[in-house]
This record gives sequence, structure tokens and C-alpha cells, in this order.
Amino acid sequence: MAFRALRRAPAAFARPAATAPARRPFHSTPRALVKVGEAIPDLDVLQEGSPGNQVNLAREFEKSATGVVVGVPAAFSGACSVKHVPSYIQHPRLRDAGQVFVVSVNDAFVMKAWADQLDPTHESGIRFLADPAGEFTRALDLGFDAPAIFGGMRAKRYALVVEDGKVKSVHVEPDNTGTDVSMADKVLA
Repeated sequence: MAFRALRRAPAAFARPAATAPARRPFHSTPRALVKVGEAIPDLDVLQEGSPGNQVNLAREFEKSATGVVVGVPAAFSGACSVKHVPSYIQHPRLRDAGQVFVVSVNDAFVMKAWADQLDPTHESGIRFLADPAGEFTRALDLGFDAPAIFGGMRAKRYALVVEDGKVKSVHVEPDNTGTDVSMADKVLA
């Protein structure tokens, strides 16, 4: 008798057939990242120097027509500190790039300490911004999960060239953390 519940209900009590939900066909390509022509996200979530100093990159690019947003997986990590960010700080065409921002999923205090270590005199003009909850990174669809290495979601290594508040070119490392396509010599060329 216990198995009666598994039998089909009589037709009089049957629910109407629901239409099957639309399925996304299989794609071997990953979800689309930020695209050329898209506006920089208008979010008050980035922080500079302290949690109370909010920065909105969409508004920053209203002040300056051109610039670069450099995304890094982790402040103080080897590739970020030795190769990636120094490639911008030391690049001879940095001044021609407009405003340059380094963004990482970290807190504002870590980003300030990192900026002070990499560019103690702040001569380069590069601004280091924290994305503490990863909201800006998610809005660009440039995050990846790395709990074993970084403890959670981090930004892929990328560089976005921005002109008039819109993305002019996208340079995202295919393996998320490499140092090839997002280096200053390729982005500022």
C-alpha cells in the first residue's frame, strides 16, 4: 500500500502540462565579458585610500575623456607587484593614456598600502582602487572564483582602454592570471 503514492494520479486530477522551459543550447565559449562600446558601470562601490572615500569610475571618466582600468587578481601578489602594475608605472607613454586606475577585489587599506609600496611618491598618477565586495568586477563580468588561492572571487587580470566613458578595447588574460595581453606594452602601444 505504501507504493500507491508513486502511482499516477487519475486523469481527472492531473495538472495541465506545462511548457518546457527554454533551454540554452550548449556553447563551448564562456559567458561574454565586457564588450567594446559598453559604458563603464555607474556604481559607487570602489574605494580609494579608505572605505569612506567612494569612487565612481563612470563619473571619473566624465572628467577625463580617456583612460585605462587595470584589473588585477590580488594586491601584493608576485605577478601583480613585480610585473603587471610596474609595467604601467614605468611605461614611457603612461602620461598619454589619460587617467589610469588599478582595481582589485581587496579592501581600501590593502590597496593604499600597495600603492604606497609600488609608487611611494605617487609620481605616476596611477590611482589604486579597492573593490571590496567585487561589485564592480561582477558588473564587468570579469570575476573568477579562486577560493584555494585567493579565498574567494577575484578579478581576472585585464586592462580596459576607455574613451568618452565607453570601453574602446578589452585586454583580458585568457587564463585569468597570466601576464601577456594586459601588459602596458600591449595596451598603451
